[in-house]
Amino acid sequence: MGLSAWKAYRDSRWALRVNPSSGNLHPTEAYVVHDGHVLHYAPREHAVEERAVLPDGAWAAFLGGGNGFLVALTSIQWREAWKYGERAFRYCQHDVGHAIAAMRLSASLFGWTLRLLPEWSDEQIAAVLGVDRDEDRGGAEPEHPECVALVAAPGQWRAGDPAPLVAAARRAAWRGRANVLSQGHDEWPIIEQVTEATKYPGRSSTPDSHLPTSKSDLEESGAQRWNLGVGSWESTRALILQRRSALAFDGQSSLGRDRFIAMLARLQPAAPPFDAFDWRPHVHLALFVHRVEGLVPGVYAYLRDSAVLGEWRSGMRSQFLWEPVADHLFLLLPIDVMWAANRVSCDQEIASDGYFSLGMIARLASALRDRGESFYRRLFWECGAIGQVLYLEAEAAGSRGTGIGCFYDDAVHELLGLTGDEWQSLYHFSMGKAVDDPRLTTEPGYSWETAAK
Repeated sequence: MGLSAWKAYRDSRWALRVNPSSGNLHPTEAYVVHDGHVLHYAPREHAVEERAVLPDGAWAAFLGGGNGFLVALTSIQWREAWKYGERAFRYCQHDVGHAIAAMRLSASLFGWTLRLLPEWSDEQIAAVLGVDRDEDRGGAEPEHPECVALVAAPGQWRAGDPAPLVAAARRAAWRGRANVLSQGHDEWPIIEQVTEATKYPGRSSTPDSHLPTSKSDLEESGAQRWNLGVGSWESTRALILQRRSALAFDGQSSLGRDRFIAMLARLQPAAPPFDAFDWRPHVHLALFVHRVEGLVPGVYAYLRDSAVLGEWRSGMRSQFLWEPVADHLFLLLPIDVMWAANRVSCDQEIASDGYFSLGMIARLASALRDRGESFYRRLFWECGAIGQVLYLEAEAAGSRGTGIGCFYDDAVHELLGLTGDEWQSLYHFSMGKAVDDPRLTTEPGYSWETAAK
């Protein structure tokens, strides 16, 4: 969640972060609850600010003899809304997904588990973090609770009822006040309406959960170490810190077939970061392949759950081939799709100048019917996590990726032949060989990193 670098051009200087964000605006705030201390993370200082200490042994009772700590995320929607208007809501949710994946992969490097806690309601998260305290917010912009996760060593996966922690937070002495971002604001009522409609009430059970249920399952899951095949822990860390969002691609370079297929394999749900979620995959990929060696250009489908194959085949255009290419990857239509990729992504050349671009197609109508309207946010989290993995896979391949938040979803659906609202395009992404701006200078995110070099 910290700074990865500072960029400068003439008299302007701005920070970049490890986790990506729409417009580099970063609406996501991070918190830690450790040993009963409620801590807010300050990325500029790379430090934590103590907000409260929970009384009465509530923390030990919550862990029930286990070990670990909580991480939680919130969104300040105004950070996106001032620029993107009503799109800000889903951009905030994409960024939550990016952050969940970034933290889960970080935990994996240490051999830890990280899993979202579906039992917690938004109201309970807000209470324990103190973001529902109007007396501390004053005139600052609202901060909305998103999710909370437990980080623990394998075999230590245990977290109890959040109610005692909430009660302890209500009794705690709090310190600190929120910063005001803007003196004036434009109103976007639809954001408030969707925020209210998608409040998460908490969940006592997860009927389609794939969370581990036994100690052996936990130890096996927690032992999964994530790596990018670049060698040491230090090399992996350096690669994570160098992640950037591409602004343009060269329109000529290509990606190897094996590398492309290996990237897609990283998106299967059993491995980090997707094991942080308590639901089975709802998001699959429609790919526009331009320059992948050994693959004909065209429209492809990549299924993160093979059970949807029949549904997609029957729901999409009858002309599609569905020719198997690799595990879970199918060629639908061999054709030059550069113009189509550009068009459906709001006429942005970055969607056609890379190796490939893609649309993340999510199961929508039945998912909301089965799990409630709050699951709308979680669909975007899943998309953001996919994007975060692709960002890092691009870096490992000597390339760059970029999330695309502006696209014509109706055009995507028409191209694929999808009708109705069962499947919905929620996020786009593109990868290629980046064209960097040589006028920009780069400095490390923190001065101590300069000293370390």
